Amino acid sequence: MGNPVERLLGAVDRLQQRHPVFAFPLAVVKKYGDDRGGALAGLIAYNGFLALFPLLLILVTVVGYLAHGNPDLRRSLVDSALSQFPVIGTELRNDIHPIQGSLLGLIVGLALLLWGTRGFAQSLQHAMAEVWNVPRHDRPGFFPRLWRSGILIAILGLGVVATTAATGTAVFRGSTVAPAAGLVAGVAINTGLFLLAFRALTPEAPAWTRLLPGAVLAGFGWTALQTAGNILVDRHLRHASELYGFFALVLGLIWWIYLGAQLTVYAAEVNVVRARRLWPRSLFGPPSTDADRRALAAEAAEPLPPQPRAR
Repeated sequence: MGNPVERLLGAVDRLQQRHPVFAFPLAVVKKYGDDRGGALAGLIAYNGFLALFPLLLILVTVVGYLAHGNPDLRRSLVDSALSQFPVIGTELRNDIHPIQGSLLGLIVGLALLLWGTRGFAQSLQHAMAEVWNVPRHDRPGFFPRLWRSGILIAILGLGVVATTAATGTAVFRGSTVAPAAGLVAGVAINTGLFLLAFRALTPEAPAWTRLLPGAVLAGFGWTALQTAGNILVDRHLRHASELYGFFALVLGLIWWIYLGAQLTVYAAEVNVVRARRLWPRSLFGPPSTDADRRALAAEAAEPLPPQPRAR
């Protein structure tokens, strides 16, 4: 019969397997662990932190070029982009400037900046491929990955424009409705952006309906992270920066980006678990469930590389 602890764990395991409200989120957490989701999120956060300034510089340069005759529009777009980073956006508002020079110099500068952001986009592509258990020989090559990276940057730019438009619309609805309208618009925009990003970054290009649940979760979660980041800055980090300088803001930014990376990976796992019906899972070992066997089969789908023949 086993000891009391084993019997208790077995009872908990059987309970969660019988109730989808427990079985589904626990299956998502278990697949996150199977895919080493923490390492994937850490890689995304590291490359995201390194790509943050180049991405903002690209945005400011392109906006400055396209809205040269409309300084109000240019300022609105830049402010909207910086508002996506509540921990450090206000610090960069007056410190980031567009690239100047001839058209050739502008093109070369933007190309170098785009190349510098390649690691961020490719780390996201790698995470999506790992989450969906795409065999390595079926993953895109160098140039397709580069193309997908460009699509991701275009999606981010589209998000800035959409956020600016939604903010401007909400302001005209009155002071009592504007905050709620802004949150609703933010959730809708973020959901759409995650849906586009999941579609563009996943090698197998799953159907839109398979990507929607995770996009909705990520849309709500990202909006909550932005709101929490603004509250954190206003109530704590703004005064902490006076004591600890820029150090506190940088640490807060790194932690905030890592939370966003974890949210992205978890949202992708939700899509996979739902699409492949990978629940209920056994949490404490044998006996395994059908979902356990399907998950293991997906992980083992990639064949071993060919071995050299002995001579």
